[in-house]
Amino acid sequence: MPPVSSPSPSPASPSPLTHDTVVSALRSAGCVFAEDEARLILAAARTPDELAAMVDRRVTGLPLELVLGWAEFHGLRIAVEPGLFVPRRRTEFLVEQALAVAPDTSVAVDLCCGSGAVGVALAAALGSRRRIELHAADIDPAAVRCARRNVAPYGGQVHLGDLFEALPDSLRGRVGILAANVPYVPTDEVGLLPAEARDHEPRVALDGGPDGLDVLRRVAAGAPRWLAPGGCLLVETSERQAPKALEAFTGSGLAARVVASEELYAHVVIGLNQP
Repeated sequence: MPPVSSPSPSPASPSPLTHDTVVSALRSAGCVFAEDEARLILAAARTPDELAAMVDRRVTGLPLELVLGWAEFHGLRIAVEPGLFVPRRRTEFLVEQALAVAPDTSVAVDLCCGSGAVGVALAAALGSRRRIELHAADIDPAAVRCARRNVAPYGGQVHLGDLFEALPDSLRGRVGILAANVPYVPTDEVGLLPAEARDHEPRVALDGGPDGLDVLRRVAAGAPRWLAPGGCLLVETSERQAPKALEAFTGSGLAARVVASEELYAHVVIGLNQP
């Protein structure tokens, strides 16, 4: 009788990732804040397989916010998806300025809304004091789908279309806060952006034309027809572009000024629709 052979041992399962191994993998990939990122990824992953997949996506260059599925903005978690613009912390300065100059508004519009982060932050801050009618708009269907998820808890509406063409006519002359985080990177400089933006965000959300101000000028020109008396237009721009942006605002009849945050390296042009 031939000897009974022992069953071959099954391949060993890979060891589950630990905090230290995740940190090591992220650090090796060049993640500056590897400890913080590891903590967030470990908290978000529901299974070992999901954890491994999330670490792999981050190591290969996917922005952390897209790995997690959300971005922190103005103290809120904003849902984001691959292929969308990720809200930047410096844009919180735009929100703070909007809250300071138009605290009594009942109608707010987030133009070029992307994920809807600016509109959601405004609604969250203002809604505790009064009922806010929130509208947002974007030319990108993927952005509109994502923004609808984010604004739904605030009763907001998101519209698909090119700038003001997307908005319902009922808003004309009624908007108290018109916030527009327009694309303002000059066309020739898009290729110089960090890879996380250049490779993973839509060009339409970045490219502002030859001098970066094409969309800003269109917004400034159209805003007076939509703003209520005393309503404000706020647009983020760069320090270098601020003087020309200011000219676009004043050229449309708005009383305009530029404000800046050294901490966030943020610049916002504010235009008041004078009664």
